[in-house]
Amino acid sequence: MKRILSFFSILTILISSCNSSFLDLTPEDQVSSASFFRTEEQFRSALATAYQPLRDVISYDYYGAEMRSDNTHYEFYSIDRGPAYLERENIADFLDVSTNSYTNNLYYQPYKGISRCNIVLDRIAGSSLSDAAKADIEGQAKFLRAWYYFKLVRYFGGVPLFLKEVRTREESYLTRSTVDQVYASIIADAKDAIAKLANPVFPQSGIATKGAATMLLAEVYMTQKNYPEAEPLLRNILTMGYSLLPVYADVFKTANKNSRESIFEVQYLQGNQGQQSNFIYIFLPKCTNTTVLTGVATNNSSSAGGGWNTPTKDMINAYETGDKRKDASIAIAEGSYNASLVFTPTALKSIVNYVPPAGKVGVPFIKKYLNPHTVANNTNDNWPVYRYADALLLLAECLNERNKAGEALPYLTEVRDRAFGAGVSPVTTTDQALLRDIIARERRVELAFENHRWHDLVRTDKAITVMTAHAVALKAEFPYLPANSYQIDKNKLLFPIPFNERSLNPALTQNDGYTN
Repeated sequence: MKRILSFFSILTILISSCNSSFLDLTPEDQVSSASFFRTEEQFRSALATAYQPLRDVISYDYYGAEMRSDNTHYEFYSIDRGPAYLERENIADFLDVSTNSYTNNLYYQPYKGISRCNIVLDRIAGSSLSDAAKADIEGQAKFLRAWYYFKLVRYFGGVPLFLKEVRTREESYLTRSTVDQVYASIIADAKDAIAKLANPVFPQSGIATKGAATMLLAEVYMTQKNYPEAEPLLRNILTMGYSLLPVYADVFKTANKNSRESIFEVQYLQGNQGQQSNFIYIFLPKCTNTTVLTGVATNNSSSAGGGWNTPTKDMINAYETGDKRKDASIAIAEGSYNASLVFTPTALKSIVNYVPPAGKVGVPFIKKYLNPHTVANNTNDNWPVYRYADALLLLAECLNERNKAGEALPYLTEVRDRAFGAGVSPVTTTDQALLRDIIARERRVELAFENHRWHDLVRTDKAITVMTAHAVALKAEFPYLPANSYQIDKNKLLFPIPFNERSLNPALTQNDGYTN
């Protein structure tokens, strides 16, 4: 049975604040539709449940968007070869199977959000809410549905296109739509969201705005290489009041959540409401005591703990000398490993010019999400989805692809001036091929560890070439990688459709290159 939420399921979530995953379809006559979706407050409560799966997507997304790329890898833990390790490693190593629970959740979690959007959109059509309230709620729901489908189509290709609330079991079994059909739906939703949502108001609250919807549609067009449509959207973002924060490291401080640089970010809140983040504990080296690194003691050496999304040598070397983003993005945990391959950190070090002392090793880890907190695995960090720097670099890329290299340079310069200091490291070339590579590298270091790299490689047709070359270096560095890893072809640009979904719905075809 297709895992799509019914009205009863979403009502259960609203009443109980339950954070459980997909719930089975329940006959609608178990609850009266007249008892809910009547007031604006009720609709906004329902809309809030459509935002919640963003956190669920993000909790799996870095395995596909970062670890599958040349940005990050993982700490190999040879002592435990159970599925909690193997499934995540297999994503990085291109050893994909349709039963991998981590890639499967990149399929399931967006659909959870989509189903909640559909319920809101279907129910609001006949409501008595004011036109202004309807437009705002519809605009946010359309943005979210477009974003969820954009994530799905890039990871899985054509997928079933649910655009209405599922009310019967029969309606939950759809065949796959084509990639073009999915993109047409995303574009329609994003355009409607742009028309209905307001410009950002600073300080921002974290809800979707016209700016977020505009950025989403621009990225869609860039993915389709539809540069003429992307350019005016990206230029429009420049008029909405966004700006770069003066210091790159400040972008990721929890005090600056939803800042003027933020176009859209996934909201988290530390505390006991089940809304906290814990990225840093997953990205730290696997160790029995994290105090030296986080200031808070805990053991993150279990299978649910650290050692993931570890910056690669290639990523570290991508930063130019003098680039302040390197120190803001990556730190070094200095210490040693015991016989059980668990790390004991003894110092937190800057990565700049780091050389490990005798008897110690330095393990790089993502620093962007290392902020003060008091309870382990309970942090206040949001996850950045779209930043103003992203828009500036996309515009530079778009203009270069439209043979307007001279017009692209100021937007590239604005980003680089913050990283190096004004005028310190200017780019002056207007050669399209050279500038294309410079912008690509700039996106890589500016947006490192924010779940852009894999999608950028795929949309610019560089994934196979870059990752094949990267595999040679990794296999030379890590002898544990099996011979059949990193066998990359066009089929590996997509993940397989989950086995369970195809078992429940035989009408779903599998992606090329996968057997079940």
